[in-house]
Amino acid sequence: MRKKATLIGGAIAGAVGAVLLRRRHAQPALETEPDPRTEELRRKLAEAREAAEHEDEFEAAGMGAETIVAEPEVDVDEARRRVHEAGRAKADDIRRSGEGEDA
Repeated sequence: MRKKATLIGGAIAGAVGAVLLRRRHAQPALETEPDPRTEELRRKLAEAREAAEHEDEFEAAGMGAETIVAEPEVDVDEARRRVHEAGRAKADDIRRSGEGEDA
């Protein structure tokens, strides 16, 4: 009698488990509104893929994408001189405006 009860209990537990598994897989996906950013992200992804294809074409032709745009040569000493002159002029302006307030 005890073996029959154990067998029946196991069968019931197996049936319940099977029903629960089927229910989990059978549930339809919830209907939600599409995210408005989806199309924008798809467009950006397509642009990125297209840019990668163009870059591959440039590299195959023997020129990398970075060689297409030439950077202007900057004279570091000249840039440093201009920055220091501008800083000194601004400091002189501040000093002159401060002298009138002390009197």
